[in-house]
Formats: sequence, structure tokens, C-alpha cells
Amino acid sequence: MKLIIASGNKHKIYEIKKILGEKFDEIVSMKEEGIFHETVEDGETFLENAEKKAREIAEISGCATLADDSGICAHALGGAPGIYSARFSGDHGDDEKNNDLLLEKLKDKSDRTAHYTCAMVICFPNGELVSCEGYMYGEITTERHGSGGFGYDPIFRPEGEVRTVGEMTDEEKNKISHRAKALWGLLEKLQKRESH
Repeated sequence: MKLIIASGNKHKIYEIKKILGEKFDEIVSMKEEGIFHETVEDGETFLENAEKKAREIAEISGCATLADDSGICAHALGGAPGIYSARFSGDHGDDEKNNDLLLEKLKDKSDRTAHYTCAMVICFPNGELVSCEGYMYGEITTERHGSGGFGYDPIFRPEGEVRTVGEMTDEEKNKISHRAKALWGLLEKLQKRESH
């Protein structure tokens, strides 16, 4: 069976292939499949957005499709930026501006705890959904450290770590990340699904 990944993010695609590679005959990106569809992410939760994306691409392609939605939630800001993480500053995907805005909003806060959430959904051609969420807890630093990763990684320090995610190698990050946890959970559910 072929799996289409509803993302153009090379980091994500690599990570997904590594974990789910044995479950599918072929794993390709939307671009590789020649699908250029933009889902309007108007859900109220990460799961709703991921589900909508997976469903739309599965309907267009007739193939199993995996979509995810993820972001960072600062506890002192009531969970913001949350589902708006990628467009927090108004410009979609401007990591620098998004980091600046989050640091600015937290500058007078004593509570700097936060967590990353990743919702991952596979929609099969028959409309069946398999989903899982993963979390990574930690805190927002007061300034950037490291140039690795993407998004809010340079200002997020996971629990039990002295470094930010931006200071870790991809391999280190993939062992503890919210996305890796969601993927491992998804793999477990796929294995159970096969055994029934």
C-alpha cells in the first residue's frame, strides 16, 4: 500500500519514512505524487486540522494519507500560540518573527513552562481514520540557543535537558520529540489494526 504524506517538510518526511517505512510499500510526499492542494486549516484543535488535511488528500488521491498538525503551547498564555504556531506573528512560517513575538509575550511571566503537541492522522481510502497525539514538555528560554531544528526549537528546552532543541542533533530530537511520540503511537495502532 502507498502512503502519501500531506507535507512538503523534508524533516518531517524523513522522520515519517524512518518510523513507518516497514508498514507501507511506498511513502511519497504530495509533491512527488503531483498533488498541489492547500487545505484550509480552520479546525479548533490540532487533531481537527490534521484530520481535515488527511481526509481531503485521501479523497483526491485515492491513497492512504498521513497528515499532522503541531505547535507549541505556552502555559502562561493559556496555551497560545497553539494551532496558530506557524502564523503567530501574522506571517506564515516566519520562524524569526514567531520566536520574537513569543519571547516578547513571555518577558514578564514567571511561568515559562510549555509543551509541543503533534496530532497525526492517517486516512485510508475507505474513510477509516487512525490517529495519535504526542507531546514534549519543557520550558521557553529567555533567548535563542542553537541553530538546529526549525520553528520554536531554539527557544524550547525539554524537561531534564540543559540544552534547547535547537542545540540537539536531529537524531537526539527524534528520540524525544512530540512528532516521534505521535508516530510511534500511530505505528502501534496500525499493528493492532492488522492483527484484528
